Amino acid sequence: MTSRLTRWRLEAIQAWDRWRLARRCEAHAGLRLDPEASTNFASSHFALAPGARLTIGPRVYTERRRNGVHISVAEGAHVEIGADTWLRSDLGPVLIFAFAGARIRIGREGFLNGCHLSAKASLELGRRVWVGPGSRIFDADQHDLDSERVEKVEPVVVGDHCWIAADVTVLRGVEIGEQSVVGTRSLVTKSMPPHTLALGNPARSSGRIGDRSKVPI
Repeated sequence: MTSRLTRWRLEAIQAWDRWRLARRCEAHAGLRLDPEASTNFASSHFALAPGARLTIGPRVYTERRRNGVHISVAEGAHVEIGADTWLRSDLGPVLIFAFAGARIRIGREGFLNGCHLSAKASLELGRRVWVGPGSRIFDADQHDLDSERVEKVEPVVVGDHCWIAADVTVLRGVEIGEQSVVGTRSLVTKSMPPHTLALGNPARSSGRIGDRSKVPI
């Protein structure tokens, strides 16, 4: 009897969440949520300006946590989240901000764990990229330094099968080569070639990483 009640309750919650998501898609013309994406996104916060686009692919998953995922997409910007990606919010919210005209692309099978992505031009994560809790990736300075030195904006690219560990900061203009690992609390200010182990503040090469294409989460 208990299992039947539990199953009924879960089915009722899913039905309610599907209805809420359908209403959101009706309210935001730029919101494209694949039918196979998690119904838990009903508890997430989406802020889409006119002309903004947010695409969430099949089997993208998150927990059913109020505002566990916060995605803000400004006018003319586009955020794309690839299939089979997990936006994990247990250790903190997943924050994604795309400013006017910017593009954020998250490749399939990614794992974003309580992290912060921000783009004013372009930010691209490849396939099976992991980003740990407390980590931040920015493609811009965020503000002018002073009246003469204006904010600089440069695209950021993280290659396939990379792991950005906890409390890492990646700054504008950086390209992290595929199958690289950046250690906890590192500050990445310069690009690195594929298969690099980078540690420190600022991050420097500390060894070579082998094949990560089949490493489990």
